[in-house]
Amino acid sequence: MSVVAQPSDRRALTAVGAQFFVNGLVFASFVPRLPEIRDRLGLDVDDIGLMLSAAGGASLLGSLLVGRIMEPLGTRRVILLGGSAACLALALVGWASAWPVLLLALVALSVLDVFVDVAMNLQGSWLSSRRATPVMSRLHGLWSLGTLLGGLASSRLAASGLSLQAHLTMSAVLILVVVLAVHQSLPSVDHGHQDESHQDEDQPEDGALAASAEIKGRGRARPMLLLFFLAGVFAIAAEGVPMGWAAFRVADDFAAPPGVAVLGYVAFAGGMTVGRLGGDWMASLYGAHRHMRASAALAAVGLAAASLGPTVWMTLAGFVVGGLGTAALLPRMYDLAARATGRTGAGLGALTGGLRAADLIFPTVVGFLAAAWSSVGLALAVVVVTGAAGFFVITGFFDSD
Repeated sequence: MSVVAQPSDRRALTAVGAQFFVNGLVFASFVPRLPEIRDRLGLDVDDIGLMLSAAGGASLLGSLLVGRIMEPLGTRRVILLGGSAACLALALVGWASAWPVLLLALVALSVLDVFVDVAMNLQGSWLSSRRATPVMSRLHGLWSLGTLLGGLASSRLAASGLSLQAHLTMSAVLILVVVLAVHQSLPSVDHGHQDESHQDEDQPEDGALAASAEIKGRGRARPMLLLFFLAGVFAIAAEGVPMGWAAFRVADDFAAPPGVAVLGYVAFAGGMTVGRLGGDWMASLYGAHRHMRASAALAAVGLAAASLGPTVWMTLAGFVVGGLGTAALLPRMYDLAARATGRTGAGLGALTGGLRAADLIFPTVVGFLAAAWSSVGLALAVVVVTGAAGFFVITGFFDSD
């Protein structure tokens, strides 16, 4: 039996896609300019690492609360309220004149991002399950496109000398307008996943996308939520750490000006965007599980080159390849987690718990190692290559195609 998308589903999918896009814009608006924020406030690189870790710790608490908040409010209201509040926090980052204010803004952004992230991924997975062709990779591709365009805009604005206050205030207003505009088209009722029997019979079966998110192990089943948690930890090491530290790698290790330093972020986000927009096609061609494992291996190679390359251009090329590799990791894992059995959001809660726990640990580790070794690249190599390799190992516990 074929799945026929209804007009309301198509409108909802457009709205969810727009939310993914602007969610990528939020962090892309200020992360590439963190070196400037650091210098303006008179901070060190390890100070920034500690702040990002503190924000990660707060978001970990948020991941523990997201299920309780989602149940009474519903996903649409969480997206509206959380997305609107995140815009205020984004503007506050630009106006922060002391480190406590910056820390408060970063903490607020991180916690709010947990709520919006889980809500929009649940809606995306639900809508994807009612279609003959999955769309989760493309939805995450729109998020990556938001990070890419936001990074490019940040690069141009940094080179033009536009103040952080003006830049982030304008970004916050633009994102708020989109959040308010798409709200009415988002699904108002949390329907859950389409029954698996309603999928198109011509579509290849994918055991790892079964509603139970079945996991294999040697002789016995592995604890599903623990595996999702660990997958989140390794995914942040391979994706989140390069996203946050690419600009520092170019700025500090090669003494590049702000307009060039931002290109490290842009290169990684660009590779990820291309990989995700074509990810659904690649997964259908080669199998989603095989595609995810090959992508993790490619990420390890690219990120090693980005971390240890002796020139700016080799580093940028490595970030492009690393972005292509990491593109498939989280979209696939988010969909698996959203389909996990049990309480709504339990699988996503475990996955985001791993993501936020990693956010708590890795920025401090990278900041400390970068300061101790006077090299952001060496610090990145320790974390990001290990993360990509660890994710590759974790995927072996999930059913193959």
